[in-house]
Amino acid sequence: MIKILIVEDEVSISDLIKLNLTDAGYECHTAYDGKTAADLLEAKSYDLILLDIMLPEIDGYELFDYIKPTGTPVIFITAKAALDDRVKGLTLGAEDYIIKPFEVVELLARVNVVLRRYNKASSILNYGDISINLETKAVLKGDKSLVLTPKEFELLVLFVRNVDITLFREKIYETIWESEYYGDTRTLDLHIQRLRKKTGLENMLVTIYRVGYRLKKYEE
Repeated sequence: MIKILIVEDEVSISDLIKLNLTDAGYECHTAYDGKTAADLLEAKSYDLILLDIMLPEIDGYELFDYIKPTGTPVIFITAKAALDDRVKGLTLGAEDYIIKPFEVVELLARVNVVLRRYNKASSILNYGDISINLETKAVLKGDKSLVLTPKEFELLVLFVRNVDITLFREKIYETIWESEYYGDTRTLDLHIQRLRKKTGLENMLVTIYRVGYRLKKYEE
């Protein structure tokens, strides 16, 4: 299982990140200050580190200097939004720089991009009896192959990667269709209806009135 270290001194943010990454199938460890993070890095190896900059004991920049020789990819997550700070973080060698506050769906997407870049992301996603092969684009429900359109496939992947998270209509549309959302839901709603029917997720992929959609957590 892919292991991620979350170094964040705000407990509520750390818990939010851990909850969503754990639901997405990652093993997560947490540290609330730079010294604890350094101790964890001495004892364990990680596939990715999510690193705040303004930390007690040892700040994120100092800790990054310690991490860099290990070759472990780092994503800075910080409230430091100035252009100079973003440039500094990326120039130091971070894979990405996410500014607080952030959307959970965006964080999960960026984490997956970095892991793919390092060939550490799993090529198989599972939800109940549905198996999704990200490389071949094949989808199985049990032993039956499902025929999905490209957009239906992308929607299914988006929901499975964000289980139990309410996704806003505009965010779904802009992510899948890669264009600005103008409030017309017909295209999106039609694709969701077809996806539900093809996958048998009518009772799991639920509509959140006037907000968007949520794929409920699968429970055996």
